[in-house]
Amino acid sequence: MRPCTLAVCLLFAGVCAAKEHDYQEGVLVRMDVSSCGSQEPTSNTVTGVDVGGRQKHPPVLLCQEYILRSDHMVFRIRQKDAKHPLMLPIGEVAQFRIGKQKLMVRVPEMSNKEHAYIVVSFTPREDSNSAANAKEAQREATPQTASRN
Repeated sequence: MRPCTLAVCLLFAGVCAAKEHDYQEGVLVRMDVSSCGSQEPTSNTVTGVDVGGRQKHPPVLLCQEYILRSDHMVFRIRQKDAKHPLMLPIGEVAQFRIGKQKLMVRVPEMSNKEHAYIVVSFTPREDSNSAANAKEAQREATPQTASRN
């Protein structure tokens, strides 16, 4: 009886310790297709040269790159697993969190499963309101000279 109670307590403690990650939200704005490398040569070639003397060029791999716009940043992301691409819905809200050297993305409209993405680039988001506020602050900071007549 005692080992069974101990096992149930450990199982309950493990479930209580598991926490929901804090996700940020963003919108998938656009998808682009870009070159992400080339496939390795096949085993019947030696250094890319066919036995008949013709040089074979390995086919280029294409990867899907998405633009994910959050409240403060714009991310350009590429799926980590290029062999099994997943099409994300453009215009939908995506939840993401930053993991160890990757961005974990999930789209609640599709499923709650997380998928690993590589951040290709990121930039701070510049809205028209924040740009206008920055210009206004810059005008206020510069001293105005009075003209003498």
